Amino acid sequence: MEVRLLAENLTVEFPIYENSHRSLKKKVINMTTGGRIGSDAGKHPVVRALDTLSFDIQKGERVGLIGHNGSGKTTLLRVLTGVYSPVSGSLKANGRIASLLDVSMGLDPDATGFENIFIKGLMDGLPPEVIKKKVDEIADFTELGEYLNLPVKTYSSGMMLRLAFSISTSVEADIIIMDEWLSVGDAAFNQKASERLSSLIDKSSILVVASHDPNLIENVCNRKIHMEHGKIISDEKL
Repeated sequence: MEVRLLAENLTVEFPIYENSHRSLKKKVINMTTGGRIGSDAGKHPVVRALDTLSFDIQKGERVGLIGHNGSGKTTLLRVLTGVYSPVSGSLKANGRIASLLDVSMGLDPDATGFENIFIKGLMDGLPPEVIKKKVDEIADFTELGEYLNLPVKTYSSGMMLRLAFSISTSVEADIIIMDEWLSVGDAAFNQKASERLSSLIDKSSILVVASHDPNLIENVCNRKIHMEHGKIISDEKL
């Protein structure tokens, strides 16, 4: 299988459901960044978040998405992971995708840490037999010890993030989608987490990461896509 992300005229729109759309329209048009206001077939106002994007990302490419807030970076990442569907155009994704956009999504606060390893593992697409083999390794990496026997709602936000990160990064994937570099916990754990993340990326075929950090883009990526107003304004090799 050829690992690849191929988009042709990819377009995403969000309808505006409010009576004061005229003032909203004026406000958005006057913004220097953000989606374009338009109308759908029924003449309802919509925000065009992604506007006919076309790109071909192939094996070995580490792509950095840059642009101001509202330029469409996060929307594109969510389309790549299947959270949003395009209203027109096409996206072909060949390969197993791991989403690191919101690693805490899917945790059940009433379930224990161990139970959440299975719950989130299943949501991330892991077969039960694979999760069983990974439980001890995930538990050890969290460094949460006996807390894994307690409901997640008793955890601090840092402990919850440790658990979610440990589960999400236990999945080997062909394509990794990230919004900024993940930072987890205290300095010692964060160093360990960063090394794990780097290892996961090294094993993957494709990385797409959105970031405002030029050093991250320069050090990690070999291709840079600049977005504004939902469009690609430049696409260059690094």
